Amino acid sequence: MSPRLGFASISVASTAAVALCVAIGVAPPAAAEPCTGTAAAAQPDVAPTRSLPAAGGLPTGHRPPNANARAPLPRLGQIPSAILKALTPRSAQVQQQAAVEPSPTPPVAANQQPQAAAQPVPEAAPAPAPADPPGTSLVGWVTGPDSPNETLKRFAISGTDLGIMWDNGSREVLMAFGDTSGYCSVPGHQWRYNTLFRSQDGALAKTITVAGSPLWAPGISKQIINSTKWAPDETGIIPTAGISVGGQQYLNFMSIKSWDANGAWTTNYSAIAVSPDNGERWGVYPGSVRTPRPDAVPGAHHMDGNENFQQGAFLKPGPGDPYIYSFGTPSGRGGSAYVARVQPGAIPDVSKYEYWNADSNSWVPGNPAAATPVIPGPVGEMSAQYNTYLKQYVTLYTNGGNNDVVLRTAPAPQGPWSPEQVLVPSMQFPGGIYAPFLHPWSTGRELYFNLSEWSAYNVMLMKTVLP
Repeated sequence: MSPRLGFASISVASTAAVALCVAIGVAPPAAAEPCTGTAAAAQPDVAPTRSLPAAGGLPTGHRPPNANARAPLPRLGQIPSAILKALTPRSAQVQQQAAVEPSPTPPVAANQQPQAAAQPVPEAAPAPAPADPPGTSLVGWVTGPDSPNETLKRFAISGTDLGIMWDNGSREVLMAFGDTSGYCSVPGHQWRYNTLFRSQDGALAKTITVAGSPLWAPGISKQIINSTKWAPDETGIIPTAGISVGGQQYLNFMSIKSWDANGAWTTNYSAIAVSPDNGERWGVYPGSVRTPRPDAVPGAHHMDGNENFQQGAFLKPGPGDPYIYSFGTPSGRGGSAYVARVQPGAIPDVSKYEYWNADSNSWVPGNPAAATPVIPGPVGEMSAQYNTYLKQYVTLYTNGGNNDVVLRTAPAPQGPWSPEQVLVPSMQFPGGIYAPFLHPWSTGRELYFNLSEWSAYNVMLMKTVLP
């Protein structure tokens, strides 16, 4: 496809999506050096055969404020000073379900005899294990040298961030990661802009167990979304949200023009990629592109308001709501959050979205400039879902200067959203934390979420037990 942008209607989107990525593009160098400790000395089992960049490094704009790159690794277990305010469910009858949906109760066999009227008194059953107290704990590492997943050995991943999660529609969770480093002994550190994991883990006991990943070759995960070459300057292709509808996987991503100061970066555009085969191949819909300024991409049609949808957070609603919701924030972590909605069949066609306008208390079709903030800034990378325990919508993000992981609740995606409640105080993680992404199966009292740690440059699984 020509570097100049072409656009297609939704009716031909399946054929007009940019050719499905077959991992022929790789990321050019980034900025810093993530290789330390055991990762620095590790050697691949076989010599790499793919030509990779000459150097790689961390995306400097993702660095949280006051992050200490020399901080020791955080300890597993409860975070001492994480104190939740009372989050009372709307009804005392709300089912306090486990983090992951339990298996259905087996049906009673047709020939099963009814229980006799008189039964011997059974021995007393052991007392159930006490419920975990409200608060937040670090469960384990999802990626990196300290992860039970052995991501360096299995996927050539020594460092990465994000870990955006969504249900693929077939009882499997997909996880999309950002800038990814491989073996430090290989020139260029096998740097990739993005990678993907798959998991069927419902226990989440010590981490999220990773079942597999789209691969370039045995032992190395591939970059799933490659450059479209639409922007003249591009230093990253970073996922921000994922969702599955109708057997298709949709991934919102941002094209990075530059990594700027801590917590700040400049985008070329945001767009939506689609995979028809559970994340193996991805194509980018030209009609999904949102540019943040008129001159961002040569030939692109710019609309005011799209600067507020450079990062996303997809949301499947609660019972009875037919829409898919998409929260948006500007580039970086300093802006407010906005929300749009769309019919499930039109996710990649941004002309079909409606935007919440609080001034008119209505949804405005086709005009992103009509969107008004639903959560005041600063809002970092965010995730949202409907919670069956609270009977409310919840969202997680880091809140700018304080950089705490906070939670808000609301009766509807457009709000009104509650005040912030601190789940993870940043002072407990001096290495710097960002990007709390909710696990799609943890919709009850126990919330599991991925959280990135800057000094380790890897992803942790966290668990919050609500009051």
